[in-house]
Parts: sequence; C-alpha cells; structure tokens
Amino acid sequence: MKTKAVRLYGKDDLRLEEFELPQIKDDEILAKVVSDSICMSSYKAAHQGSDHKRVPNDIAENPTIIGHEFAGEIVEVGEKWKDSFKPGDKFSIQPALNYEGGPVGILSAPGYSYRYIGGDATYIIIPREVMETGSLLPYHGEAFYPASLSEPLSCVVGAMHANYHTTPGSYVHKMEIKENGKLALLAGVGPMGLACINYVLHREDRRPSLFVVTDIDQARLDRAASLYTVEFAASRGIELHYVNTKVDNATELLMGISGGTGYDDVVVMAPVPAVIEQADSILAFDGCLNFFSGPGKSDFKAPLNFYNVHYAATHIVGTSGGNTDDMKEALHLMGKGMDPAGLVTHIGGLNAVIDTTLNLPSIPGGKKLIYTHINMPLTAISEFASKAAENPVYAELDRICKEHKGLWSEEAEKYLLSHSDDLS
Repeated sequence: MKTKAVRLYGKDDLRLEEFELPQIKDDEILAKVVSDSICMSSYKAAHQGSDHKRVPNDIAENPTIIGHEFAGEIVEVGEKWKDSFKPGDKFSIQPALNYEGGPVGILSAPGYSYRYIGGDATYIIIPREVMETGSLLPYHGEAFYPASLSEPLSCVVGAMHANYHTTPGSYVHKMEIKENGKLALLAGVGPMGLACINYVLHREDRRPSLFVVTDIDQARLDRAASLYTVEFAASRGIELHYVNTKVDNATELLMGISGGTGYDDVVVMAPVPAVIEQADSILAFDGCLNFFSGPGKSDFKAPLNFYNVHYAATHIVGTSGGNTDDMKEALHLMGKGMDPAGLVTHIGGLNAVIDTTLNLPSIPGGKKLIYTHINMPLTAISEFASKAAENPVYAELDRICKEHKGLWSEEAEKYLLSHSDDLS
C-alpha cells in the first residue's frame, strides 16, 4: 500500500513524499491515520535532526516519519494480534515505548525513530514493540481529534498524580493532589492550562474543594470562564475562581481567596521566575508546587523560600509528559464525553505540516490539528469567517464552530472530512 508522509532527513530537512509501505509481518498492524496534533517536541526533533536523542543517526538514508499525537483506524492485523485487535478499531498511541529493541533503544518512539510509523502520514505500519508494551490504546469516541489530544492531555493527568503530600512522623508520601483541598493553577489559561481545568472538573476519583485559576490576560480568562464555567464546577462540588493577577497585591488577593491558609497544591504553567515565586508564597503547610512548564534555558532559576521547606514542609515537583495509564485515563474520560477541543486553535491538512512544524514557536494560539488525508492550509478557527468568500467549506466550518462556542467539534470534524475534496 502507498502512503504519503512527512519524513525527517536531517536538521530542518522535512519532505512530504509518497512511497510504498512493505507488506506487514505477522507481528505488525497496518493502520490509517486520520488526525495528528503537532507538538513542540516535533519542532525540536526537526531542528536537531539526528542530534535528538530519539532520532536515529542514519535518517539521511532511512528517514523517519514525524508526528506522535495521532489517532486513526486499524486496517489490517497481523496473525499474532488477531485476538486483540480487528480492522475498524479506533486507536491512539502512547509514543514513549520504553522498549530496548527500537531504532534508538529505550528512547525509541513513533514520530521520531521509525521509518513506517508516525502521525503525519496517511497509512502506517505499527511495529510489534507498540503492542508488546501495551502502547496501542483502544479509543471508543466518535470524533478522532480527542484521541489525538490524549497524549497532551495525559501530561496534565500525570501532573495531578505526581503531586504528593506527607504525614508527620511518616516517610511515606501520599501521591496525588489533596482530596477536597485547595488547588491553584497559575498562568493557567493557555492551551495546556485549559486542558488542566477540563481534567480537574471532569475527573471521577478526586477533586479539590477550591480551584483558583490565574492569568494576567483578562480576555483569555474570560474565554476560559465561558468554556469551563463556575456553575459547572459547582455542580461537581468545586468552588472555581478565575483571577486576574495583574494587580499590585496579587499574593494577598490569592491568600484571601484561600481563607488565609494558602493552597495545598499549586501548579505553575509558565516558566517565569515571578510566577514561581508567587506560587511558593501561597503554599499551605505541606503544600506541593508542581513546576509543569519546562523552561527553554538550562540555567533557569527562581527564588524558593527554604524557611518554609524546613518548617512548613513545602515541597516541589516537576512533571513532563504522562505515562500509558495517564493516556488510558484521558481516553476513558473522553470516551465518556470530556471534550478537549479548547486546546485546538488551528486546523490544516498534511500539506501544512512542514511549514507548521518548522515554525511552530512563531505561530500563536494553541494546538495545531492536522487531518492527514486532506489538503488545507493551516487556518486558525477564528479565521474561518474571513475565508468564507474564498470557499463555502470555510463558511460552514465557521457556522459550526460558532455554534460550539468558537471551538472545534465532532460536527466540524465530520463536515470537514466529508467535504475535504471541495477545498481543492
């Protein structure tokens, strides 16, 4: 079968090519990719080439397919897996395989390391190590984009699970945010912040009693409040506040909302020293600060109150990514109706992948969602209206998105996939 894919040949050398896939082996699976969400990690791999730890050294001769936040349908199943999977099954993939037998050893991952599997392709061959590590994950939702976003969503799932608290006199840490505790999400209305809000409000097993989300951009706070409302949070037993901290007494304001106790869990969504310092200053006794957003510089530093570390048992963790169980939890919640559409700001086709990937930091907004079987320039959802005169498909997409609070949706995806030929 022929596939069309974006392949990495070297630093900044991405090529969209059509080529023949080999016949699958008994321990492999042939699959159709439908959607892929472009990640900053792909930008890093594209710019670093074989210097990247997940990318093989021989990509000039054996290029790899990029993209690791993808979803699709199984087409053909090798004999070894016929009792576990069948054609037509929808799937997502945990890219962090932790498998010694891959092209670059334990760091091998689809979207970085493999010739025939990656998200920015029409058809792929899923190698045995994906199934052997339990990384081919069933998905039961109707739309494909939530499954593509299960990997980024798993990152915030993992962050909540990685927080911990202590018991005086015991050396055993209790993992998780505090049940019925006070949670603050600082700089929390960017794409990943929205994912975190969505998860906190929808998770089934543990919730805070107070949840405070901050930012210094009122328009972004207002949008977050319209997507994840105070009223819905209240129905889940959570007192939710959206707070603009662009004020002189932000720490005092946040402490007042907490009732003067501070917060059991504080998650920092921006690598800004002032935000980290603020997070440290509002921690309660035994409070846990999760530094979620990774800095771009290796010498990044911020002040930390070590008096409170000693006498108030405050502590800090850092998380990056989620594990397979986190992805399964994300897929489970999305299968039950949790919609991650708030992360998505741009839609495009396979033809848009190269420019988008190589220039990702300079493109504003949230997640860039690619549908691999269509040709469409990367287009912000907010720009559909301005392109309506150019093509009626954009006019209808604009109408559908406006009916969903300006968000992507199952209805929008189905319309685009059924009318993609009209974009040509």
